Amino acid sequence: MEHISLISFLIMAAHLSIIIGLSIRVIMRRRPVGVSLSWLILILILPFAGAILYLLIGEQRLGKQRAERARALLGPYEAWLHSLPSDTLVEWSNLSPTCQPINRLAESIMGIPAKFGNKLDLLDEAESVLRSIITDIDRAQRTCHLEFYIWNEGGTADEVCEALIRAAKRDVICRILVDAVGSAKFLKGGLAHRLQENGIELVAALPVGLFRMVFARLDLRIHRKIVIIDGEVAYTGSLNLVDPRYFKQEEGVGQWVDAMVRLEGPAVQSLGVIFLWDWEVETGQGIETLKDTSDLKALPLVGKASVQVVPSGPEVGNNSIHQLLLTSVYAARRELIITTPYFVPDESLHTALQSASRRGVDVTIILPEKVDSLLVRYASRSYFDDMLMSGVRILNYRGGLLHTKSITIDGEVALFGTVNLDMRSFWLNFEVTLFVYDADFVARLRKLQQNYIEASQSIDSKLWHTRSQANRLVENAAQLLAPLL
Repeated sequence: MEHISLISFLIMAAHLSIIIGLSIRVIMRRRPVGVSLSWLILILILPFAGAILYLLIGEQRLGKQRAERARALLGPYEAWLHSLPSDTLVEWSNLSPTCQPINRLAESIMGIPAKFGNKLDLLDEAESVLRSIITDIDRAQRTCHLEFYIWNEGGTADEVCEALIRAAKRDVICRILVDAVGSAKFLKGGLAHRLQENGIELVAALPVGLFRMVFARLDLRIHRKIVIIDGEVAYTGSLNLVDPRYFKQEEGVGQWVDAMVRLEGPAVQSLGVIFLWDWEVETGQGIETLKDTSDLKALPLVGKASVQVVPSGPEVGNNSIHQLLLTSVYAARRELIITTPYFVPDESLHTALQSASRRGVDVTIILPEKVDSLLVRYASRSYFDDMLMSGVRILNYRGGLLHTKSITIDGEVALFGTVNLDMRSFWLNFEVTLFVYDADFVARLRKLQQNYIEASQSIDSKLWHTRSQANRLVENAAQLLAPLL
């Protein structure tokens, strides 16, 4: 009996030591209050399991080697960029007063200025996007750089691979960077092997494994979607390298609905910089090698759009995109339209959206009726009561899983890229967003958003408030985990 009592005492002492030690660690990290409180609760109520979970995914550990490589690269990379020819700067007096403050914040955080003279084509069907990428790859003469979270075999996506193989046979340098988790199935398939056999460099970013999880957090992922052809044409947006007809059909949410931008002009250089940074940090190939084969160069003015490329993620200031989103919401004076598949805002963004509506801004949030995560679905709904009461219009899109991430502000500014309105995109994922200061492009994106609106059903505030207490309980319970999603 004394032996059992001693074991029990040691277990309790160990648990108490872990609770105290990790609680101090969580508090000293000074993260958002909701995130810290959620972790403290898990550590307290789940003996040992909560501590293990925190050690696995509680901190933004990128791995010592990767972090050291990023730090060592920063100085030479900045020197390289400053040596490149400068582009035409934006004449802010010709744009709305709303634009410049957003640009100033973005430039102060990221150091990447807005660039004038760009042409943007908005592509709102996956097939047209993939066909356009194939056409540009077939025209490539020097380099094809592609970076995606998910690459999935099947349909027209396979034709992109065939185009890359054709390009490689023309001695075009082809580099593909895909996320090791998002593209895990593709990396094990025969098509990936064929690409490598034909001289295409294929790299899995942020690999995972039992040994690695001791040193790096496993759920920090490359969520960017970038294509750069010859350093002259670029694509970015929400579409992974997938054909929706062959992607997650078993989820029961319909086909994924995405949009991408095809970009020409000086801003292509900024997207090219982001790809090359990710490639070098992941591979350590050498900055001198990249200089010789980067295709980074001054580009001619081909349009009238001013575009600012904003990367975000743990390596580049982990609250940069969050600050910019808040600034954009507070900058709205008349209209704010948002499309996002995953809506799990933190308290500050939640408040900002309600505040915008109450001061007279017409706020519309378009979400897919069904998403591929049950937890996210319920956590998202827990925010609807406050939103609806403050006058925010929430619509459920019924044409599939609406995956487009877009924001239009007063018909003057657009945010378009890979960022969802959830905690993961704000602080964990590596993302990229285009801030577009151009009324013509905003009008085209606004028209696409209107198409989504017409295919949606508005949530009736009175009817929503009559839902069962059981549903409310599940939603509110899911919201408690929102800071960890």
